[in-house]
Amino acid sequence: MFPSSDNAFSLPTLFSVYASITGFMMLFRKMLNDFMPMQLRSYLFRLLDQLFTPKSNNLTVIIDEKFGSESNHVFEAAEIYLRKKISPDTKQLCVGKTTKEKHFTISIVKGEEIFDSFENSKMKWNYVESEENKFNEVKRHYRLTFENKLREKVMGSYLSHVLAEAEEIKKNLRAVKLYSKDAPGRGYYGSPGGSWGSITLDHPSTFDTLAMDPSAKKKIIDDLERFLKRKEFYKRVGKAWKRGYLLYGPPGTGKSSLIAAMANYLKFDIFDLELSSVQNNGTENQERNMSRGTVTLSGIIDGLWSSAGDERIIVFTTNHKEQLDPALLRPGRMDMHIHMSYCTSLGFRTLVSNYLGLDGLNHPLCEEIEKLVDSTEVTPAELAEELMQDDDIDVVLRGVISFIEKKKVERNNITT
Repeated sequence: MFPSSDNAFSLPTLFSVYASITGFMMLFRKMLNDFMPMQLRSYLFRLLDQLFTPKSNNLTVIIDEKFGSESNHVFEAAEIYLRKKISPDTKQLCVGKTTKEKHFTISIVKGEEIFDSFENSKMKWNYVESEENKFNEVKRHYRLTFENKLREKVMGSYLSHVLAEAEEIKKNLRAVKLYSKDAPGRGYYGSPGGSWGSITLDHPSTFDTLAMDPSAKKKIIDDLERFLKRKEFYKRVGKAWKRGYLLYGPPGTGKSSLIAAMANYLKFDIFDLELSSVQNNGTENQERNMSRGTVTLSGIIDGLWSSAGDERIIVFTTNHKEQLDPALLRPGRMDMHIHMSYCTSLGFRTLVSNYLGLDGLNHPLCEEIEKLVDSTEVTPAELAEELMQDDDIDVVLRGVISFIEKKKVERNNITT
């Protein structure tokens, strides 16, 4: 018998009790194994587990890397989304980068946890790896744990939020491709007229740095924004979600910079077709080209529109719009025509800000230059070159004045 409550347990007594309990458990286990069927034993153990294990209010969703034989879009989105949710308390990270990527890719490793919140609700993510087949192939999945009462929110709005955020991250990190006719690089064969080479567009031009009239820039940005928002509209009316822009004007007026700014703004691949490098398709030329088996300009343009793919911006550039067949200029081929004019005073202010770090209104020489720019045909490319001639701002601006005055004299001599 156990001692009364007035007497403390002695150490020998404790050892005796422990030995008795251990012996009983061993005997009980042996009897279960010898006399009870395995199915009944399993059932009994599950029942005991349910009785003595506190009931959890949490639900765990398994997001496997594969969905059937295909990649699981939700897994891929979670992998991208969780990179932005890594806590400073995380003890292990996986870091990688390819030669063509600008940024490091950071992800969590096996066993790490990430906590997230959405609309005042808490979720926990675990990354799990396992080798479960004879080929030692690694199976990967995420475990998303949350309170059971949040099931509808998580399976609806939260996972939709994860997918949308992942798409936005991918868009911002995406390497934009510039396709041009017969350019070197990886080819694109989705349209007639030979292959299109592509390069990764690594051009710093943005609408903020573009030396262009602000009202013209706003018109282009508004058109691009409207195009972006109308994907479902294009689908509903049965049109491909593509838009064509014609940039025309003298050389050096910023057509290439505008193309880069559009690509960087949209994060879309850009198809740039320099019309002067392709045969026009007036009736006489078209008949002659077709007899030689050459694809006409309209054939290339229509091929670009009809080729496979989703969103696409196609930019056509030319120095001489008036030489193009009117049939090429119609909406559906070239939807928006943008005249790239000579530099204006407002464009010059952008150049001065970009190259000299000045607000044009804050320097006494800038007002004089702006008046000269508005009265002379000078391109942004020419002014940009002059702004790079010296490190001394006064020297540079005086050089710009001399250059524009010389251009004005030359222009007057030509006209007279």
